[in-house]
Amino acid sequence: MSKPHVLSIVLHAHLPFVRHPEVPHAYEERWFFEALSETYLPLLEMFDRLDREHVPFRLGLCLSPTLCHMLKDELLIQRYLEYTNKQIEFGLQEMERTRGEGELQNLAKRFYDTVVDRRILFTERYEGNILKICDYYQRKGRLELLSTAATHCFLPFYTAHPEAIQAQFEVALTSYHRTFGRSPQGFWLPDLGWAPELERYLRAYNFAYTLVDTHGLICGKPSAAKGSFYPIKTPLGIFVMARDYYAYHDIADKDHGFSYAGEYRDLYEDVGYELPSEMVKSFLGSNGGRTQTGYKYRALGCLDRKKQVYDPTKASEKVKEQVRSFLDARLARLEEASAYMTETAISLCAYKADTFGRLWYEGPEFLETLFREGSAREDMQFMTPAEYLYKQDVSHFQRMVPEFSSSGTNGYAEMWLDASNDWIYRHTVRSLERMIELAERFPNESGIKERALNQAAREILLAQTSDWTKRLYKQEGVEYAHMQLEEALRNFTTIYEALGSNYISTEWLTTLERRHNIFPTINYRVFRRKR
Repeated sequence: MSKPHVLSIVLHAHLPFVRHPEVPHAYEERWFFEALSETYLPLLEMFDRLDREHVPFRLGLCLSPTLCHMLKDELLIQRYLEYTNKQIEFGLQEMERTRGEGELQNLAKRFYDTVVDRRILFTERYEGNILKICDYYQRKGRLELLSTAATHCFLPFYTAHPEAIQAQFEVALTSYHRTFGRSPQGFWLPDLGWAPELERYLRAYNFAYTLVDTHGLICGKPSAAKGSFYPIKTPLGIFVMARDYYAYHDIADKDHGFSYAGEYRDLYEDVGYELPSEMVKSFLGSNGGRTQTGYKYRALGCLDRKKQVYDPTKASEKVKEQVRSFLDARLARLEEASAYMTETAISLCAYKADTFGRLWYEGPEFLETLFREGSAREDMQFMTPAEYLYKQDVSHFQRMVPEFSSSGTNGYAEMWLDASNDWIYRHTVRSLERMIELAERFPNESGIKERALNQAAREILLAQTSDWTKRLYKQEGVEYAHMQLEEALRNFTTIYEALGSNYISTEWLTTLERRHNIFPTINYRVFRRKR
């Protein structure tokens, strides 16, 4: 029998840093609450079940430094528990409201039970610390935890400023080491944004490999002879693996992707938008705007939304059907590729983690079914990227340089640089130059000056967050994205001018440190020029 083909599932779990202690109910903090309840906890539940039943799953998981910090932040965790309490209270109300309505009441009870079970799971089994559980599964060899840039900066735009790249890498590595007590092997490029200049940083910070989008290898110099089915090696010895284009689009394509099947639960049909405001008052925003409750009773494919109710049984049947189709499609392509190569072909199936759960309710069930069915087949096996690389003969890797590429619209950089967001870069670059100047001018500060310099470093990193420029491009939450970018730059400028005048308001600085408390051990000297 020939060698089994390899599937490598890699998920990127990331959220931009959002924390507002100055207001009691910040709408944007719900992104974190929803991701925790609907993606991260369901994934851990899946790991527990598979491990308990000795299903040999393997998964690559990138946890961004901003997300890791938020998952350890006491304020956000407390607010998350308050949020789940609201969902539980609302669930009791919903079960009473739908009494006698059969399907609707069953769904209300199902969602209520899920919220209660996950709250107990989070507080009791996981003790409020899911990072510890991720590390547990990494130590068991089930997970491989990758790292990424400190604040999810689109790195190709800053290659002309080495200090910016080194700060993103060094702060990220410090965060990873403090969280997991070891060094990562893989680096997830934010938005899969690759530029050839990044190779030397990956080498300098001792990363073994990174991932690019498919066309990064196909359009490389020279083109990858084995396409996206086999890694390549850059001139400096970094292994590069390419995402399987078809595996990604089979799941996430908005026109034909599995996650948009009509049997699945509709993400947007939440009763928080339908019921009278007095019935959902605990879910109203600070401005009176409606928000989601998590109780959604409609299926995606219903034409008459008043009649068609989401059917979990039909959805589960669809999941099984799609898993078989997904596996067959991957294996067919791997089999075809293997006819032209002697090495073990791989399909790297890389996705945003919140695709599975928060955006696609049935996503975690799809992954679990995939691992169960795939592990039972003799013609394939699951591996993490590092596990696969270690089993290959590196002398077979083609030496080449991938092309500039990303996972954004049309595959290059327009998502982060167009008329909607190009204004930000002249400000971030100017502030970055000033940060480098400060690090050079004050190399050995202590006390309040050191605190101010460290906070300036935080603000610069936050201003480089690619999520906000992406939101401006997509015209999603434009006002908030503007606010986050402008506030970080304004905070930095205030510190810069205060250091210039030799007067720093301790009260103002302390307030800012409490609000933007990310990277507590940051050292502003990461922005010094390398000699």
